[in-house]
Amino acid sequence: MSEIRLVDRDYRIIKEIDRWRVCQGRHLRYLAGFSGQRACDRRLRKLISAGYISRVKLVYGVAGIYSNTKRASQIVKVSNTNQKIRLDNLTHDLAVIDTAIHFNRNGIPFEAMVTERELHMQDGFGVRRHRPDFVFTENSERICVEVELTLKSKGRFEAIIMDNFIGYAKQIWIVPDFNTKIAQILRDNQISYPNIEIMELREIQS
Repeated sequence: MSEIRLVDRDYRIIKEIDRWRVCQGRHLRYLAGFSGQRACDRRLRKLISAGYISRVKLVYGVAGIYSNTKRASQIVKVSNTNQKIRLDNLTHDLAVIDTAIHFNRNGIPFEAMVTERELHMQDGFGVRRHRPDFVFTENSERICVEVELTLKSKGRFEAIIMDNFIGYAKQIWIVPDFNTKIAQILRDNQISYPNIEIMELREIQS
C-alpha cells in the first residue's frame, strides 16, 4: 500500500462516492470538479493504491464501480464501506448520477443536492419510507427528482406521486421514453397533480 498526501479533492471524492451509492470514473470527474478524465483517473488510481477506495467490474461492458474502503472511514464519516452493490439496481443508480450531472450542468450545485441515502439518514434508524432519488432547492422551492426505469404497481406509483405533491413544489420524473406505460401514468396524474414534470432519460444522457 502506497501513501499519498490527501488534498481537499480526495475528501470530496470519498464523500461523493458515499452520497451516491455507486460511482464510475466518468461521474467522479464531475462530482469532484476535475477538468479532464485523465487527471481524474490518475487521482483515483492513487487513492486505490493508498487503500482509500476500490474499483470492481461487475458487469461486462460496464465501467468499473468505485467504493470506499474501511480506511476511508477512518478519515471521513462514510456509511457504505460494507454496502453490497445490487446488480438489479445498477442501471437505475448510474442513471441517477447521470441525472444529477445534467442538473449540475444546468446550474444546480452538487452541494445543493440531498441524495436518497442522506434523506434516509435524516429520517433516523427504524424509519423506512420512500424517498426521492435526490432533492434540491431552487428559487426557494424544494424540488424532488425521481428516476423511474421500471414500472411499479399502479397503486404504489400513485401513492409516491401524491406524497411528492404534498412534500415538494415540483416533482421531476425521468422515464425511459415518453411512450412507456410509466410516462402514461404520469401524464394521467398531471391533471390531479400539476407539479409533475416528465423528462426522457436520453435527454439526460445526451
